[in-house]
Amino acid sequence: MREFKIIRGGRLLDAGARAAPLRDILIRDGAILEIGAPGLTAPDDAEVVDARRHLLHPGLVNGHTHGTGALTRGYRDRFNLELLLLATPARFANQTLEMKYLNTYLGAVEMAMKGCTLAFDLTFGLPVASIEELEAMGQAYRDAGIRAVMAPMLADTTFYRGIPGLVESLPDDLRALAKIDGAPATDRVLALMDEALKRWPHDRDHVKLGIAPTIPLVCSDELMLGCDRLAREHGTVIQSHIGEAKMQAVSAIARYGKTMLAHVDDLGVLGPHFSIAHGIWLDDDDLRRVADRGSSISHNAGSNMRLGSGIADARKMLERGINLAIGTDGAVSSDNQNMYEAMRAAGQVAAVRQPDHRRWLTAPEIIDAATRGGARMAGFDHVGAIAPGKRADIVFLSLDHPNWMPINDPATQLVFAEDATAVRHVMVDGRFIVRDGRHLASDMASLADKAEAARDRMLELNAGEIAKVERLEEAVTGFCRGLSMKPYRVERYAAFPCGCDEASGFAATPG
Repeated sequence: MREFKIIRGGRLLDAGARAAPLRDILIRDGAILEIGAPGLTAPDDAEVVDARRHLLHPGLVNGHTHGTGALTRGYRDRFNLELLLLATPARFANQTLEMKYLNTYLGAVEMAMKGCTLAFDLTFGLPVASIEELEAMGQAYRDAGIRAVMAPMLADTTFYRGIPGLVESLPDDLRALAKIDGAPATDRVLALMDEALKRWPHDRDHVKLGIAPTIPLVCSDELMLGCDRLAREHGTVIQSHIGEAKMQAVSAIARYGKTMLAHVDDLGVLGPHFSIAHGIWLDDDDLRRVADRGSSISHNAGSNMRLGSGIADARKMLERGINLAIGTDGAVSSDNQNMYEAMRAAGQVAAVRQPDHRRWLTAPEIIDAATRGGARMAGFDHVGAIAPGKRADIVFLSLDHPNWMPINDPATQLVFAEDATAVRHVMVDGRFIVRDGRHLASDMASLADKAEAARDRMLELNAGEIAKVERLEEAVTGFCRGLSMKPYRVERYAAFPCGCDEASGFAATPG
């Protein structure tokens, strides 16, 4: 039996026109059937949803996150990438299956309550996620009600071996503390990934399994090629951290004799199924390769600033025809999962990057990246827009909120004024998962109690490893700081017009 809903009286965001006209939306079995002027004809038995005094926009798409970091959010203020890679495995360790579910569920609920209905989640396992863990974390998204790509981060090389010269730089006493070796065998990682893809129990229109060779520097060529083979065989998507920090860019030149992106492309793994997280330290040739292969980039401006990694040239990416998404990154490196903040950060860093305001990102471009662009990157063609044929993933913003008093340009206000506090309702498949600001499936007080208990237990279990990392911190970060000070030619940074110097991390000199 067909199920009809008619949303009446809402203002539907038309970002390109910078308008929000009154529109009715007819939904049948969770999909948008028709959009029309007020008074749109609907079946007599259609459920009426009153959207008066609300702005409607497509569910936001988080192009890059790590959903299993919720329990470690906000534990450190000054925190760069090398410190994150060094320190967080010690804090993440010894999680039970229930903890990993809770971590993921917390992030998914936060995203739902802040207007996000699809996330590209690079989840984790130490040293590699089990099939049972992946399925449990996928269930967390199903229970929270939002869609996801669950892409477990894979590696067959340790962090220490991934940075040329780091191991040799450590004094003997610290080298004995570090987990220099012990990464899982390549064939084991690929076999587990293959089995997980074959067994995946969840509805792939809601939660599908992707693949995340985490950083090429800690992935052998064999692993990168194996991930690509599996993605093509199983019809899924890949995401990898490429060009995130200068110390990695310098390390890639030392290892490959070329940029990290050029090496990955020369392996033949780039394509429409492949996306790049961050993409800060990419030169013009890298961007040409990304565009030529039809790959996507997730622009994670807030996290890039939080970690001091640099400012990606999103304008040049769009000019090359690259599909752009917007991401928050995980709660460890961005502290929250607020896509409105991620959009605002994308607009702000575009302005900081250069004084010519004509090259700054426009609000419609940012909204497009945070909806359609992210959905395309994730391989979810059935979402990303409020249009006939798309699933009814819709966010209702209250216009009786200071963010919208008065309405001038709704696209600009969505990016620069909205902060998730006006989110009133959220629909996925035409059904409310958030109603009147409340996540319908959650008891927030109970969640808070569980999160506090899990945090305390993780700190207790991991105290010894955390202490070791604290002893290693200065030696490891000092070596990486030295890499970041080395000359590295990235053409677009060499021409950077703001006058930043090499030490800032935002400019480069010819090498």
